[in-house]
Amino acid sequence: MKPPSPGRPWLARIGRWALWSALGLWFLWTALTLLYANLSQGWLRTTLFALYAGWMLACLLLWRPRQRGQTLAIASSALVALAYVAVRPSNDRTWRPEEAVAATVEIDGGRVTVHGVRNFHYRSEQDFDARWEDRTYDLSKLRTLDLAMSYWGPTAWCHTIVSFGFEGGEHVAVSAEVRKEVGESFSSFGGFFKQFELSYVWGDERDLLGVRTNHRGEHVQLYRIRAKPERIQELFLSYARFTDGLAREPQFYKTLRNSCGVNILHRVAETGKVTLFGRAALLNGYWDEHLYANGAIDTSLPLEELRRRSRIDAKAQAAGEGPDFSQRIRVDLP
Repeated sequence: MKPPSPGRPWLARIGRWALWSALGLWFLWTALTLLYANLSQGWLRTTLFALYAGWMLACLLLWRPRQRGQTLAIASSALVALAYVAVRPSNDRTWRPEEAVAATVEIDGGRVTVHGVRNFHYRSEQDFDARWEDRTYDLSKLRTLDLAMSYWGPTAWCHTIVSFGFEGGEHVAVSAEVRKEVGESFSSFGGFFKQFELSYVWGDERDLLGVRTNHRGEHVQLYRIRAKPERIQELFLSYARFTDGLAREPQFYKTLRNSCGVNILHRVAETGKVTLFGRAALLNGYWDEHLYANGAIDTSLPLEELRRRSRIDAKAQAAGEGPDFSQRIRVDLP
């Protein structure tokens, strides 16, 4: 018999290392699907995660014979993965009050009626009077498109909201967000594991922008987008159609593929406009740089000066709950 090659034991070790590394990542992923499961009770997610992690460690480290324990661990992880795949999005959950109504839309020629426009009166972020309204918009009077960039911490990421302006000064903002259940709070990691459904919130600017500047302490910049009226109308209709479809066929919020910024890019793409890809798409905190470089926002000022003058925090706080909120935050806006 031909003696084994001296290199083969190393190849076998590398193979075993690669196999167990892959299995280790698989076990970690299945554990995280429980920690960030689509369950509103945090204690239940934590308990399931702890029980599963303990069971897996017992199978891999304590069970004898070892091969049987390894088989049990792989089988258990496969069951958890199957359960994860079986989870489907739903519009029928116990939603937080600010997420309670899913907007629906009726399109009648050039008139668009949105049912469930949020127009809350806030005393604090958690203390408010809930008001959901039906509003009808005339596309022939649609004039402007603005992008709001709301920063809560890191500058590489922000929450992005589009706002449509109509003749006469009326504005409606649309925000792609996680739809949170009672007991849930936002988690970027949860967005990787089907924890949240996606929601398109239509609302008065005094609500969607004001709650961020006046009650959450976020820093908001507001930019006027240079776009042709027909392009703005196409974008408005794209938002309207997708919103109504979402009310019938819910989707999961996905941090990388179905988040606030990515949804703006999806809607813009439907109008035939070339959009950002890759890193530039995900790091939406720098979108103003790309818009500025492409002349899509005001370029008469240096970018840093434009950013400073586009910040609306102080104006929004001064406007408070006033009916002229949209007009006051735009005073001296480039």
